[in-house]
This record gives sequence, C-alpha cells and structure tokens, in this order.
Amino acid sequence: MHDVVIIGSGPAGLTAAIYAARANLSPVLVEGWQSGGQLTTTTDVENYPGFGKGIMGPELMKEMRSQAERFGTRFQTGDVTAVNIRKRPFAVTVDGERVIETKTLIIATGASAIPLGLKNESRLIGRGVSTCATCDGFFFRGKELIVVGGGDSAIEEAAFLTKFATKVSVVHRRDKLRASKIMQDRAMKNEKITFIWNTVVEDILGTDVVTGARLKNIVTGHKTDLPCAGIFVAIGHRPNTGLFTGQLKMDEKGYLVTSHGTATSVPGVFAAGDVQDSTYRQAVTAAGSGCMAAMDAERYLESSGERRGASGEG
Repeated sequence: MHDVVIIGSGPAGLTAAIYAARANLSPVLVEGWQSGGQLTTTTDVENYPGFGKGIMGPELMKEMRSQAERFGTRFQTGDVTAVNIRKRPFAVTVDGERVIETKTLIIATGASAIPLGLKNESRLIGRGVSTCATCDGFFFRGKELIVVGGGDSAIEEAAFLTKFATKVSVVHRRDKLRASKIMQDRAMKNEKITFIWNTVVEDILGTDVVTGARLKNIVTGHKTDLPCAGIFVAIGHRPNTGLFTGQLKMDEKGYLVTSHGTATSVPGVFAAGDVQDSTYRQAVTAAGSGCMAAMDAERYLESSGERRGASGEG
C-alpha cells in the first residue's frame, strides 16, 4: 500500500509529486498514455516564472517530470479506469486490471476541450477539425483557417496558426474578446487575423475533409458559408471528473469542490489544478495547488497517524 497516489501528469500532478517525494512519501504518479497535460499542446509559455525568454510547453513538462523522478517519484503509464474512494484504503484501477491501493489520493486530472457539438464535428475530427493548433497547424500550410472562441486559448491558437496559414478568421459569439489585453493587442495587430463577431458555427462543411463552415450571425440571423481548410475549436474546457461522479462533491459544471486548501469532500482525497479551478486555469496556479495538495496529504497522514512509508502495490 502506498502513502500517496497522484492521478495526472500536468503541472499540478508533477508539482505534487515533487513535493510529496521530497517529503519522503514515495509517491506513485499515474501519468496516462498521453502524459504531460494541456501544456504539451502549447507552444511558447511566456508567463511561467523563471523563464525570462519563455519556454516551450512540452519542454517545461519534460523538465518537471525529470525533477519529480529525480526526487524518487515512481511513474506508472496507463489510464485510470476506475477509482473507489468509498472505503479505505482507496483503490485506483489502471487500464482495467492493475489495482493500486493508497492511504491518500491527489487528483490532478485536469480538463478537456469542449466540442461544438455539431453532427459533422466528430466525423471530421482529424480531417480538418482540431482542438490543438500545435499538433495540427503544420498540416495547413498555405491554407485559410477558422478558430472558434474568444478567450486566451482561442487567440493563442489563432496567433500560432498564422505561422502556417494565409488567413485565420476568429469566430466569436460575442462582440468583444475575453482574452487578456496583451493577447488581444497582439491579435489585433496581426495582419493575418480577422474577426467575425456575434457569430456561431452552425455547421461544418465537407464530405471527406473540411471545406468550410456555415456561420450564423446571432444578432441578424443571417447565414453565410465561409470556405476554409480547417476549423480549430477553442471554446473552453470541461473538468475530467467522470471517475468521481457520485463519490466526490462537485459544482454545477463538474469541477471538484475543495476547502481548507485542496481537501475534497472525502478525507484523504485532495484535488489540484484545472480539475478544481474554473477561474484561473494557469500553469503556475496549477503548480501552486499541486504543492498545496502534497503538503495537505502529508499533514493528513501525520495527523491521522497513518504515515509509515510505502510498502508496495496492493
């Protein structure tokens, strides 16, 4: 049985691992088959402290993982398919077969991109529809593209895509952006970026690949077809909390509710990062809450008299 098991390998999970390992808790981190969290799909990270010239998202996550490993974190690659926190010890099932038992659990499963919900969207995923500019932007060199959304993620996607596309149209359902001022200013000055306000994507056009989008102005009701080679969806994220439905308290959007730091509604279970943060959703705040979760887990083990060190897998 382990003292601490961490689910998730983004900034929150890896920071929790670093702090738990340094506290001699011998943490086990289940990183998933696609490890690294959302930062692995981000290009230049300019606002993470300590990197004056910025750092690539994947490189930052690689450094965090290396640091956690250096202090003694044990990594298990696989997807968590079930969690039982109704009884002790807690049980985490990986890939439907391996069961890991633990005294405390840190949930850092993050959030996933929200789809538009259109019939043709899922059919054309990977054929012109994408949620990751850094993953797929290269394939649209010399093409015209659409980005859907108005927040930081959407504007970052649009800016990155201008490295390849001849034109990027940002479609936003409001008449102004929600992105930070500095990102707005950059986008407004970029000659390759245009804005289509008060508009939603009503349909995605194309049989085998994306050929365009049917747009609807929500003020006038007027519809137009805009040709494009790709549509990048950046309208927000949904917390990855499905494993904990009925076991942990959540808010109306599905985010885990925490109190007194990172404590969830079940003693000994802690949450960090975007899985419990719908407000800030930054790498640095996720890392900070990961630190808090590890310290909260250590204090819980000390106060409950359960800290004895890991003795293997259950």
